[in-house]
This record gives sequence, structure tokens and C-alpha cells, in this order.
Amino acid sequence: MARALIVGCGCRGRLLGTRLLEQGWAVRGTSREERGLEPIGAAGIEPALADPGRPATVLELVGDVTVVHWLLGSVQGEREAVLALHGSALECLLERLVETPVRGFVYEAAGSVEPADLRRGEASVRAAAERWRIPAAAPAADPSAHIAWAGEMLRTTLALTADGPRNGDMGRF
Repeated sequence: MARALIVGCGCRGRLLGTRLLEQGWAVRGTSREERGLEPIGAAGIEPALADPGRPATVLELVGDVTVVHWLLGSVQGEREAVLALHGSALECLLERLVETPVRGFVYEAAGSVEPADLRRGEASVRAAAERWRIPAAAPAADPSAHIAWAGEMLRTTLALTADGPRNGDMGRF
């Protein structure tokens, strides 16, 4: 059974999670705060506490995961912390994912975060996909259109896992 980890499992993440559940996936969703776990569980998704700014807390959750979804395109917080989520923390996670069962990575490349930060994150994902040959995608679906966004994220996930990369094309950018 395929398993997804949704890092940043807020309202849009839960929508994606329910779509994946309908497709027969097992889904785990993260929140940085205890209060965020209840809505995740209520959606039928396995809740997990993790701070994406501390990659080790995310890596603890990937032992049985097929695809990681990094849904932080609209994350809010202090500028340095947001920058790290699309920079150093993301890069650290990607470097360490190669030693796990994860075989796909979906990076949310749109949202309210500074466009330069999203481009940096997308470039990091692209470099990791090429270096470690892990299928990856960075869809730029509009997060304000929840239903269309969830559909695009679902299609992206299913495409990454359908039959693996073709002709050396590791990323879907």
C-alpha cells in the first residue's frame, strides 16, 4: 500500500489527504502544534507532530512513506524561519531522504510565501531529484482554489508513483 506524508496538513493538506485516502493510500499528516492534530485525525488521516524547521522530526515519520508532500507555500511566521523552510531545512531533509524508503517528493511551488523563496525551494527539489534520482514535482497550482489545487496535487502524486521515472526524467518541473 502506498503511503503519503503531508508536511503542513492544514485545511488544504487535509483535502489532499482525503483524496489520497479515496485512492486507497494510507496518509499521515503533520502539524507543528498539538491543537492541529485533532482536525487531521477527524479527516481520517493519521496525525503526527513534527516541525518542518527541524528535519529530524519529519524524518522520524518516513520509514514507511512512499511520497512526501511539502505543503508550505503559504506558511506564516518569522522571515528567517520561513526562509529556512524553503532553504536550509528543506535541503537537509532532501539530502537525508535518499536513505529512506521515500520514492517521491511533491513541493508546493505556489502560495503567499515570497516568490524568491519558492523558487529557491523548487531549485533545491530539482537538484535533489537529479542528484539522487528521486521522482519529484513542484506544481504551481493556485492554493486559493482549494478544489482545483487538491486535484492537481493528487494528479501529480499519482503521476510520480504510476510507473516511476521515464528516460532519466526524475523531476516533473
